[in-house]
Amino acid sequence: MDYHDGFRELGDRECLRLLATASIGRIVFTHHALPAVLPVRYVLDHDSAIVVRTSKTSHMAVKVDDAIVSFEADCFDEDARSGWSVVVTGRAELVTDPVERRRLRALDVRSWGANPPEETYIRIACDLVAGRSLGRPPDADALPACPIG
Repeated sequence: MDYHDGFRELGDRECLRLLATASIGRIVFTHHALPAVLPVRYVLDHDSAIVVRTSKTSHMAVKVDDAIVSFEADCFDEDARSGWSVVVTGRAELVTDPVERRRLRALDVRSWGANPPEETYIRIACDLVAGRSLGRPPDADALPACPIG
């Protein structure tokens, strides 16, 4: 659908490709019946799940385990007036399986702190995926990719 506002909708596949190019996003969850938004570092796992590393006792980890959350990442090039935003919604869960935790550790999922105490991983299933791009690049590869780091 074209809203004539400079944005165009992105397909699921394109959204997931773009999510893989960024490393910082925002997780949205409920706290005291109100929305809470926290910036996080993440990776997109091989099964298209968002993976976040944090402390097992963090406010976020306590609130999101087994909850439906949203996650948003974006990247914009102000000079080119182009960019994208992707929002996914799905169930978040703390990863408790030791084998899976070792596998995720090998992905080098970074957190804001050097080594969070009682490290854990949160997986967010990408059950609903929606994205929009700004501007009309000639092809999807012309959308800016965010530097990962």
